[in-house]
Amino acid sequence: MSTTTEKKLSKGQLAYEQERARKAGKSLDEWMKQKAKLAAEEAKKAEPKQAKKKGFVSRLLDKAHKPI
Repeated sequence: MSTTTEKKLSKGQLAYEQERARKAGKSLDEWMKQKAKLAAEEAKKAEPKQAKKKGFVSRLLDKAHKPI
């Protein structure tokens, strides 16, 4: 058991996570690493995508339609 896990979780939370790890057939450290990895992947998916730059022809058409 790692000390970082103990600092983050209360006794009740630690017992809950140990039970979930046991049911999954993993150690607590493996379980917490997997949980952190999944959380990081979800956060990465939630990041907004950058807007794609308009193509050359689209930009020319936009300029052509602007008033002088």
